[in-house]
Amino acid sequence: MFNVGDKIVYPMHGAGTIDAIEEKDILGEKQAYYIIKMPGEVKVMVPTAKAEEIGVRNIISKESAGKVFEILEENETEMSNNWNKRYRDNMEKMKSGDIYEVADVVRNLAFKQKEKGLSTGEKKMLNNAKQILVSELVLAEHASAEEVETLIDNKITTSFEEYKVAGATEPGEIGKDIVKKFIPFDGTETNL
Repeated sequence: MFNVGDKIVYPMHGAGTIDAIEEKDILGEKQAYYIIKMPGEVKVMVPTAKAEEIGVRNIISKESAGKVFEILEENETEMSNNWNKRYRDNMEKMKSGDIYEVADVVRNLAFKQKEKGLSTGEKKMLNNAKQILVSELVLAEHASAEEVETLIDNKITTSFEEYKVAGATEPGEIGKDIVKKFIPFDGTETNL
């Protein structure tokens, strides 16, 4: 049971604050609802009896927020090359409501976007996942959305440069796979 003023997460929608608990008569059935104020002045109603079942939970602590940033600093996790499978897998992670899974989706899709670009559907998923992540971290960190978004982008850029640009696959292997051939202007190849 949550109380007015609690900061909670509604999976697939992000974090917000319980503004009120009201009884509503919908289709002749009286039921108590959490009225959740979401970012952007959006209000969502969630039946109190089903809140736990659908994954509503308290926001993470400031310490747990630090773990989220650590995930953003890691190398990407393996994803399917099949667009449909990758999309379904990422959607399941987002539906779980687990902030660490959402951070994994954000990092992985951001890496993919930097490497090859994303389809329209995956771009939309990345934006949604990032907004969910930002909404919870804003409340956990007591920071502005701009500050949190900048921090997320910086963490991802740094880890992308460490793991992808330098060709590393594991920490400490930076530069291991840098060009191993020299091709002079005359077109002949020389192994280094």
